[in-house]
Amino acid sequence: MTDASNETPRVNVSGKKTVSLVISVWNRKDDLRENLATIRQQTVPADQVIVVDNNSSDGTPEMVIAEFPEVQLIRMPHSDYGACETFNVGFSSAKGDFVGILDDDVILPVTFVEHMVNKFAEEPDSTAILSPKVVEPEMPEWYLTSETINRERYLSTFRGCGSMARADAIRKANWYDIRFFIFGNERDLTTRLLNLGFRVKMFPTVEVFHKAPFGMRHGKRSLYYHVRNFWLYAFKYLPWSQVLMFPFRFLKKGLGGKNKSDGGEIADAVGTIGLFDNIKGVKMGWWICIKATIAAVWNLPYCIRHREVCKHPDFEPPLK
Repeated sequence: MTDASNETPRVNVSGKKTVSLVISVWNRKDDLRENLATIRQQTVPADQVIVVDNNSSDGTPEMVIAEFPEVQLIRMPHSDYGACETFNVGFSSAKGDFVGILDDDVILPVTFVEHMVNKFAEEPDSTAILSPKVVEPEMPEWYLTSETINRERYLSTFRGCGSMARADAIRKANWYDIRFFIFGNERDLTTRLLNLGFRVKMFPTVEVFHKAPFGMRHGKRSLYYHVRNFWLYAFKYLPWSQVLMFPFRFLKKGLGGKNKSDGGEIADAVGTIGLFDNIKGVKMGWWICIKATIAAVWNLPYCIRHREVCKHPDFEPPLK
C-alpha cells in the first residue's frame, strides 16, 4: 500500500475545527474527477482530502496525481479489499476533527463543508454523524418530497455516500466492521455509536447528489451481501427473540419499497428498498439468499464475540 501526496495536510494551530474528506474509489475516474472538482470549489476548504484507490485499472490514480496534486492519494496493493476496509484506511489517515465520508460518485454542494461544520457547532458532542438529504436517479417523488423522511431528526443509520462525522466518535467505535465488506456497514457503525451513547442526525439542509440509482443495487453480489450482512447485524445487536421472528416480519412487510407512497414507512432502510424485486429479478435469487444466510451462520461465533444488544431509543431494525 502506497501513500502519495504533494502537499502536507494542514495542521490545526488556531483552535479552528479542521476537516478531512475521505473517498474510496475503484475504477471511476470520471466520477471522481467531478467529485474532486466540487471539493476544490468549497466555500470553506477542507484541510485534507484523502482518496483511497482500490488498485484501479482505468487511470484513476494517475488522474488524481496529475490533476489534483493537493489530494493525498493512498493506493491499495490489490483490488480485493472491500469498501469497509478501504474507508478505514482513509479514516486512520485523517487528521481532521471532522471526517467527511464520501462515495466516489457524489456531487457535493459547494457549501457542504461550511454547513456541516456550522451545524456541528450547534450540536452537542453526542451528535457523532450528520447525514444529508441525498438525491438519486429514479428516486420517486413521494420519497424526494416527503416531510416525514426529509426533516431534521435522529436516525438509526446514515447515508455513507455523503455524510460527516466527528473523528473521535467513529474512532471510539472502531470505524467500519470490515467483516461486512460492503453494504449495511453504516447501520452497523451507527449501532455501535448508539451503544457508546452517541447519536446520528439527519441534516436535510445539506443536499448531496449521488449518481447511483435509488434503492438496492441490482445483482447477485448486492443481494448476497445485503442478506448476509443483515444477519450479521441481527446476530450482533438484536434480542434473540427478534432474530427468530425477523423472517416472518420481513415477509409480512415486503420491503418492496420503490412503489410505496405512504411517505415514511421505510424512511431509513434505503439499502433494502427493492429487495424483493432484486430477489425475483436475479437468477436463483432465493438460493443466493439461502447461501448468504448460511454464510452469516458460519460467522455466528464472531458475531457473538462482538454482541451487544442495543437498547438506545434511536435503534431500529431495518424494517421501515
